Order: sequence, then C-alpha cells, then structure tokens
Amino acid sequence: MIADRFPWLTAIVLLPLVASLLIPVLPDKDGKRVRWYALGVGIADFALMCYAFWQHYDANSASFQLVENYAWMPQLGLNWAVSVDGLSAPLVLLAGFVTTLSMFSAWQVDRRPKLFYFLMLVLYSAQIGVFVAQDLLLFFIMWEVELIPVYLLVCIWGGQKRRYAATKFLLYTAAASIFILVAALAMALYGGGTMTFDIAALGMKDFPLGLELLLYAGLLIAFGVKLAIFPLHTWLPDAHGEASAPVSMILAGVLLKMGGYGLIRLNLELLPDAHVYFAPVLAILGVVNIIYGALNSFAQTNMKRRLAYSSISHMGFVLLGIASFTDLGINGAMLQMISHGLIASVLFFLAGVTYDRTHTMSMEDMGGIGQLMPKVFALFTIGAMASLALPGMSGFVGELSVFVGLTTSDIYSSAFCTVTVFLAAVGVILTPIYLLSMLRQVFYGTGKAPNCNLADGSWKYQEAEEAVCFGTDCVLPTEAVYRDASPREVFIAACFILLIIGIGFYPKVAMQMYDVKTVAVNAQVRQSYTVISQANPGIYASGFLAPKIAEPEVAPVLATMK
Repeated sequence: MIADRFPWLTAIVLLPLVASLLIPVLPDKDGKRVRWYALGVGIADFALMCYAFWQHYDANSASFQLVENYAWMPQLGLNWAVSVDGLSAPLVLLAGFVTTLSMFSAWQVDRRPKLFYFLMLVLYSAQIGVFVAQDLLLFFIMWEVELIPVYLLVCIWGGQKRRYAATKFLLYTAAASIFILVAALAMALYGGGTMTFDIAALGMKDFPLGLELLLYAGLLIAFGVKLAIFPLHTWLPDAHGEASAPVSMILAGVLLKMGGYGLIRLNLELLPDAHVYFAPVLAILGVVNIIYGALNSFAQTNMKRRLAYSSISHMGFVLLGIASFTDLGINGAMLQMISHGLIASVLFFLAGVTYDRTHTMSMEDMGGIGQLMPKVFALFTIGAMASLALPGMSGFVGELSVFVGLTTSDIYSSAFCTVTVFLAAVGVILTPIYLLSMLRQVFYGTGKAPNCNLADGSWKYQEAEEAVCFGTDCVLPTEAVYRDASPREVFIAACFILLIIGIGFYPKVAMQMYDVKTVAVNAQVRQSYTVISQANPGIYASGFLAPKIAEPEVAPVLATMK
C-alpha cells in the first residue's frame, strides 16, 4: 500500500520547515493572517503525527519503526535516517502538542509577527528532528538548529534583560553540545572499517570501558545542561524569567525533555557498562536537583523564576528514575518527562496570562486578583495542584513510579535507597509550600498598602481618580485591563489540564506507548551490571553504596556468557 511506503516521519519533520519558508511572501499587514497560517500548520503537523502513529506504530515492539533512511552526504557518513520507538514517539507527540498550543497562546504578538511565527515553525521542525533522528550526526545537527530560534525568540521578544538571558542560553547549550559531536565522531570512527553514525549500528559496537566512561561523561555534560542538572542549570531561570510565555512553554515543555531523552537514548542504550559506574552519581545529582530547586524557589519573587526553579526540582526525579535499575523507575522517568511537559507548559502559559493583566511578574506587586479573575485563579490552582503531585494528577503517578522504582531496586544497598528516598521526599514536601505560597501572594490580598505615588512625574497629566491601584502596583487606566481569561485562553489551559487529569486517572494512556521499550533498555543495563559486578564485586563503595546482587538474575547471564 502507498500509505505503508509514505515517508511519514520525513513529512512530519519537514512540513513546519517548508511552511515557514512561505511566511515572508504571505500577504499580511497586521499579523492576523500569519498567526492563523502558523496555527494551521501546527495543527496539520500534529494531526499527521497522530494519524501516522495510530496506524503504523506498534507499542508492543521495542525496535525502531517507521524507519526511513536516505543517503545525504555519503562522504561524511551522514544519512537522513529517522525512526521512532517507545522512547521517541511519546515525546514527538508532546512536542507537537505543546508547540501548537504555544503558537495559539501567542495571539497578541504584534511585533514582527512574521519573524516570530517563522522562528516558531523552524523550532517546531528542529524539535521533532531531535526525537526521530536515528543518525547521531543528524541528531547533533537538529540539536544545533534548535538553538538559533530559541536564542532569537528570547532576544527579540523577551524582557528587559533578554539579551543577557538569550546569550547565556546560547553559550551554555552550544558549548555543551560540542561533547555530542565529539562523542559521535569517536563512536563512529572506533573499530575502523566503514564510518557510521547509525544509532542502531553503534549499539552493536563493543567499546572498551575506558572509552565508554569518557563518552558517558561528555554526553552527561551535554544533556545535563539541557536537563538543567546542578550545577549546569543557571541558564534556565534567566531564560524563563525573560522569555515570553509561549517561548517559556516550549523551554519547559519540550527542550528540557531533550536532555532526559538523550540520557536514555545514548547514555543508557549505547553505553550501558559506563552507566553502571555513573548511576549512583545520577541518583545523587537527582536528589541535589530536587532539594536545591525547591529551596531556591522560596527565594524568588519573580513568578516565572519560581516556576523555573520548580522545573529544576522536578527534573531531579527523571535522574532518579534513570539511575534506579528498575523497569518501574525508568518507566517513571519517562512519565515524569511527559507529565512535567504538560504541567510546566500550562503554568507558564497562565503566568503569561497574569502578566498580560498586571504588567508585572513580581509577586510582591500582585495580590487579590483572584476576585477579579476567578477563571485564571481556578486554572492556576489546578496547574499548581498537578505540579505538587496531587493524587489524580499526572505528576503524582510519575513521581510515585520513580519512588517505588528506586525503593524496590535490588542493586543499591538499603541504606542508600533509604537516604535517597528520604531526601527526595523532603523535596516533595517543599513543593506544595512554595507553590501554595505563590498562589496566596498572587491571588489573595498581600496585606500591603498600595504603593501609588501619584505625585510622580509620570502621573502629572492624569487625575488622581483615574489611577488604578492593584495589589501594590499602580498603572494608568489605559494599561489596566483586569479582565478574566478569554475563551481562547480557557481552551488552551483546558487542553493541558484534561490530559494531566486523564493521565493521572489512567496512566496506561501514556505508559503503553513506551513500556516495552523501557523494559528492554533496563534489561540491557542490568545485564551489564551483572557481568561487571561478577568481575568486580566491589564496584560500588562498600557499606553505604554496597550493591546487592540478585542471585536468580546472575545464573542465566553467566550461562549465556559461557
């Protein structure tokens, strides 16, 4: 059939890119036509990927599917090789969903709208390209292409310190991505013979342990910057604090997930032996992320910076799941990425909605807006409840899976598991405190007197009765538009919330897409651990990190080796 031979993934990747090239010649004076055009392209591409996966993706297979491989630059060994499996398919859908709704949320962009939507569509294409690339060099190219639109979107449509935030983002991520290129070249050239960047072929190579450790460390830095692992995270609060709401939605909803995806796809699948040595480090970094991000959230008076540090905290659970050596733990890491992508996107969107009314991100200058904007208050409260892992929400299922997965791990000692889970639980306790205090500051009265200095020169042409005082902030009547959420804004938030609640009550909706694949990845990692622990029983430090080898698991592996 023609449908079976149709290049679905190539079409999904290239449709937004090709459509973006038509924007400069699109007749449009006020930006209304281009925004409908960009939204239509986003919806069409999302519908295309939904249809392709519904008809041609088998969730019961752990192998690559919808494989397309075309020679691009044979001299360099570069091929246009794209495919999906359980790791990439759900993240492709997440990227399409979040990016499409972020373009719908950018309805009020009136500054260079053609350039804005052009960059959004290019970013759309690059994101999908990262998740479907089966060629490691193509993966690197897509990773780099994604940086340019984000840099320009923050630099042009950001806040007062937008140039600083955009430059910091570019320097951090571009410098770290060099490690991806170096690792790709090292793996492709190792062993002689024909140079290949094909991920499946690289997975068949037997790299020496020393090389694996170096490659793993380099890739951990590259993906750690994108995942915002401490201490490589400092670009994230600045970027979120200055980016516009639609860009923040993509930053938190999709770009952070690229780091987690890279760790599982390359570090675990291609370098399982090195992961055995680095897994305790990932677990410790995960705990640091959880507590550090939560504590720093308390110190933030800027709403978006508080949400940014919250994202750093939640990414710690992804690291814990990846380091757990259990099916449920890695499964939970994937679910946490999907869940956080939805929750963070709706929270940053609602933060933008609040900013459109109050013209400030300072929570100290807000207060009492819950009475004037009950819909925004209700939606924000639901998003906050999901973020603090309320049962019935997707955040609860993701974090619970990670906790249970790490607790039941038979690799680490009981002391290590107990301390790690306890410290992570402290972060869980801190999360509702800083989120609920944010809701109180923003939507309830602050108890402060309004700081209305009408004698200031900026008010000299205005009558005192015309000034609008709101919380502790004062604006002119022409700027004070304290209206409730519009139907468009309610629709965007509802799309996220329905998925969050749906996954919370029936997580199989998401898990069935990747469960078989995560089990296969964990089996590979555990086999590497079993072999290494037999040759080196003291692989982890004795006592606190002492591993517990499961005897029923060792015999079959040794029999296979013999």
